[in-house]
Amino acid sequence: MDRLAASTRSALMSRVKQVDTAPEIQVRRILHRNGLRFRLHRRDLPGTPDIVLPARRTVIFVHGCFWHRHQGCSRASTPMTNPERWRLKFERNVARDGEACAALHELGWTVLIVWECELKNEAELENRLRDRLGLADS
Repeated sequence: MDRLAASTRSALMSRVKQVDTAPEIQVRRILHRNGLRFRLHRRDLPGTPDIVLPARRTVIFVHGCFWHRHQGCSRASTPMTNPERWRLKFERNVARDGEACAALHELGWTVLIVWECELKNEAELENRLRDRLGLADS
């Protein structure tokens, strides 16, 4: 049973951001620092990628470990209240992510996923992105 009233829970959940989240902004800063320019949230692409690098035909999704079920991550826990509802929600999120990635690959795009927990070590993430995007070491 939820300890919060339905209206209180609804108000709380409505404040969960979908765009311009702190992890997303952190990734954008890394890319910008490395001289990359990008577009945000292109609705004409499957899954509305968080970051689009058109010149490199690459998209980046910045996923929260909880909502997108990062396997092996402690942040991907399941709430004890109404676990079946959460399981269905999480399964749909993961399926939708897979469908978007497959559609983007079919269109010739490279898909990179950055997990929220990877931002704890920004230097390591920056190196991984530089490597995946073919940027020369500075």
